[in-house]
Amino acid sequence: MALDLKTEILNLRRGLLAMGAATEQRLEFSVRALLQGDVGAAQQVKAGDNEIDAMEVDLETQCMRVLALGSPVAHDLRFVLSVVRISADFERIADLSRGIAKKVIRWEAGHSSVEVPGALADMAEAARTKLADVLAALSDEDPELCREVRRADRRVDDLNKEVVASMRAVIQADVGRTHESIDLMQIAQRLERIADITTNIAEDVIFLVEGRVVRHEG
Repeated sequence: MALDLKTEILNLRRGLLAMGAATEQRLEFSVRALLQGDVGAAQQVKAGDNEIDAMEVDLETQCMRVLALGSPVAHDLRFVLSVVRISADFERIADLSRGIAKKVIRWEAGHSSVEVPGALADMAEAARTKLADVLAALSDEDPELCREVRRADRRVDDLNKEVVASMRAVIQADVGRTHESIDLMQIAQRLERIADITTNIAEDVIFLVEGRVVRHEG
């Protein structure tokens, strides 16, 4: 049975943007939990993991069906391939957000008061901004905004180095704060990874729009 390719592509687009919005909400809640100590937000992130997983599986299934029965070419083919990659990236971001939320829940359970360093707070905001920008770029198929997202990656890397250096200094000054400092470094690592993944998505959108692979370009 032949597919109505235009309708299938439209459904894929809607599904991908919905998954992107759900992923953005997970990151938003995990950042709120981290910066404001909002355990309720952290618990929502932890509880919602299955929804993102189900969305990824559904999109992948739709993509395989379109590839098998719809014979997409040119932009449509690039779009289907991009959906497979980007949905997997959204799932990874949701997983990393859940990892941050679980740290906050554990702090609360242990009645720990953890001070979030300024560089880590800046990292969280930068990662959140990068994801919001790349979602806008995906929706509008805007390669120039994608290039801005790629350029913003260096700032996140620099902030991560600052967090690691400051936490090492804390451990040297007070060994009793080792566990807290390691937790904060691990959160920084997750935020850096989220930022890296948004760069990957930006590169996939550039491929979608221009048909160019820029992943290994400077």
